[in-house]
Amino acid sequence: MKIGALLAATLLFAASLAAQDSEELMRGPDGGTTYHVDGISVRPLPGQPFSGRSTTEWTRTLEDGSSVTTHLFAMVARDSQGRIYRERRNFVPINSDRESKLQHIKILDPITHTQTLCTLAIHSCSVTNYFARTTFTLRPVGPFDDGKRTLARESLGNDVMDGVNVVGTREIITINAGVIGNSQALSITREFWYSPDLQVNLAITRKDPREGTQVIRVQEVSRSEPDPSLFKVPDGFTVHDLRNKAAKSEN
Repeated sequence: MKIGALLAATLLFAASLAAQDSEELMRGPDGGTTYHVDGISVRPLPGQPFSGRSTTEWTRTLEDGSSVTTHLFAMVARDSQGRIYRERRNFVPINSDRESKLQHIKILDPITHTQTLCTLAIHSCSVTNYFARTTFTLRPVGPFDDGKRTLARESLGNDVMDGVNVVGTREIITINAGVIGNSQALSITREFWYSPDLQVNLAITRKDPREGTQVIRVQEVSRSEPDPSLFKVPDGFTVHDLRNKAAKSEN
C-alpha cells in the first residue's frame, strides 16, 4: 500500500509540473511584421511607351554589425495609351539560386480609370477606381513640417543608362530629434537618376538608418510598344468589380 500510495503521489506531482510547464509555455498568436518596398513610380503618361526589368536590392545592418541582403526583380511597362503594367514579387536572399516568385499583377488604366489587381495564388482579380496625377512638383529645399524636417538637394550631373539619357539628383532629409521618437537627429539620403524623355526614374538609391539601403534600377529598357496582352486579365482568372459594390452601398 505504501508503495502504491507513493507511486500515485509521484504521478500526481509529475502531472502538476507538466500542467505548470504547459501554462508557462502558452501564448497568444503573433501578428508578425510585414515589409513592403515600393519600386519606381510610373505616371500614366500617353505617348511614352517603355518596358524594363526593375530590380531591387535591399541591405539591412543588424545590431551585431552583420547584414542581411535580399533582392527581387519585377517587370514594369507603360504603353502609348498611358496604361501601366506592374508586378509584385517576393524578396529572396542575394546569394540564392531561387527566383523571385510572382505574387500579384497590377494593371493601371487611365482611360477607364480602373486599377486591376490580380492575385496569382487564387486566380482572382479585383477592380477598383484609379485616378492618378500626371504631374509632379518637387518640394522646395529648406525646412518643412513646421520646421521639424529639412530638405537639401544637389545635382549629380548627367549620365546614360541602357542608352537613355538621365540626370542625377541627391536629396537629404534631416529629421530633428524627437520627431519620430528618435533620440537624436537622423538623415535620410535618396539619389535619383531621372529620364526626362520617359519622365520616370530609372534608378533610385534610398539610405535610411531605420530601413537600411534600397537600390532600385530599371534595366533592359525598351522604348518599343509593350505586348498588348500585358494589359489584359490573364485567362482563367475571376474578376470582382468592387466599383459596382461601392456604388450599390452608397445608394
